[in-house]
Amino acid sequence: MKLVEINFDGIVGPSHNYAGLSAGNLASAKNAGAVSRPRAAALQGIEKMRANIALGLTQGFFLPHDRPDGAWLAAMGTEETTADPHILAASMSASAMWAANAATVSPAPDTHDGRCHLTPANLLTMAHRAHEWPGTLAQLKIAFASPVFAIHDPVPSPFGDEGAANHMRLCRHHDAPGVEVFVYGLPGGRFPARQHVEASKAVARLHGVSEALFVAQSDAAIAAGAFHNDVVAVANERVLFTHEHAFADKGRFYNDLKTALPEVEIVEVPADVVSLGDAITSYLFNAQLVTLPDGGMALILPSETRDNVRVWGWLQTLVAGNGPIRRLVPVDVRESMANGGGPACLRLRVVADPADVDERFLANNARLDLIAGVVRQHWPERIAPHDLGNPALIAKIRNARAALIEALNLPELSR
Repeated sequence: MKLVEINFDGIVGPSHNYAGLSAGNLASAKNAGAVSRPRAAALQGIEKMRANIALGLTQGFFLPHDRPDGAWLAAMGTEETTADPHILAASMSASAMWAANAATVSPAPDTHDGRCHLTPANLLTMAHRAHEWPGTLAQLKIAFASPVFAIHDPVPSPFGDEGAANHMRLCRHHDAPGVEVFVYGLPGGRFPARQHVEASKAVARLHGVSEALFVAQSDAAIAAGAFHNDVVAVANERVLFTHEHAFADKGRFYNDLKTALPEVEIVEVPADVVSLGDAITSYLFNAQLVTLPDGGMALILPSETRDNVRVWGWLQTLVAGNGPIRRLVPVDVRESMANGGGPACLRLRVVADPADVDERFLANNARLDLIAGVVRQHWPERIAPHDLGNPALIAKIRNARAALIEALNLPELSR
């Protein structure tokens, strides 16, 4: 088995819009009511995947979900022509593009049975996302059908699970046993704590994780708009890159982490240099921290980080030093950023042998050219929130997804 990290990016769906559905997500709220550009958003995501391939990374993708979600509307006793506007908007959400919320993944070296375990997130704290998991589960079962994988059902209600956005893995190298860090929120603050500790513990038990830490996110981070842990911290192999105020009890967490993985390197950004506000608005930590083929590490960052003098200045100091992170790779995902998700939100990390993955979900430049061609031909150019109930737009969105399914030879997803 040759285990490598595969980044599976969510293709931005043709219903991408700014309905402002996500409480606690400052970018989503700020841009509510704006006109979105689904075609541009999807092409930006494709270019990010292409850039990752150019860096020598292994890249995969997930497809957009069927929108509007007719089965969910039917369960609500309505349909697209009669649904209340906020219900219709929830059924049209393209938030499945944020694959970091698709599932929690425990690679084979971490689990008792030596299989890679995946549990789709139930996302139950947000109405527009709580109906995503059936579409996610369908794709996981196809992409990871090999017996080396174990696919679980979501954690049951009422325990909210947000997937890999609240989960980090640290290890000496990707194919070595690691320590898995499950980050949860405490209720009672200004914004909802989306990840419940009960859900985190359930996932760790279901996966048979050998080494797990359960860590509370700080109230200050959630209140500042860090609706997921990956807005204030990211990990890769032995490196934890984090804001000073990311965790409720960082001293205990750091000690426990050093005990479990003595090789760990903690790169902490001080609050007196980069405030929580700066970190969250620039999406500094919602970067892909990756290991390059030469062994060095790079941060794949949203281009917005360059717009903040304090953030970009600190990053220049970081890469000029002798630390493990030596390269910055800005990418343009502005359409996703405007709805509250940066480069790390768009991807799910799966450590596996690519030969065990259904090759239809693996990206190369030719396949990305194919996807881009479908997007240019079929994705809507613009969507305003008042357009969501337009039958012509709904037909265009459904036809666009059908064209992509046909192009990628995934008829199973048409059922």
